[in-house]
Amino acid sequence: MKFIKGNNRTQINLFPVSLEHAIDEDNEVRIIDLFVDSISLEDYGFEMEYVENGRPAYHPSDLLKLYIYGYLNKTRSSRDMEKECKRNIEVIWLIKALQPDHNTISNFR
Repeated sequence: MKFIKGNNRTQINLFPVSLEHAIDEDNEVRIIDLFVDSISLEDYGFEMEYVENGRPAYHPSDLLKLYIYGYLNKTRSSRDMEKECKRNIEVIWLIKALQPDHNTISNFR
């Protein structure tokens, strides 16, 4: 009996799958994205200022989206959230492929 073969991981695809097509239209991450983008974060005490020197900061809305996703999916550890940013396609879509460190995630609290 034959087995179903997977794709060769080393072969480059002519038509790569975009993140937009990988996430269903009714997925919860789309709701989180719309919700956070619809509110004014400054009204809730989030600081939107940044310093000119040093490494650029992550936008507070991206980290808030990550936290909301984490709480809805019972992922509360900053180290676990960091792992999800690298391997979970929903989180990768939600925070636009950013990969914040666990210290950055923890400091956002």
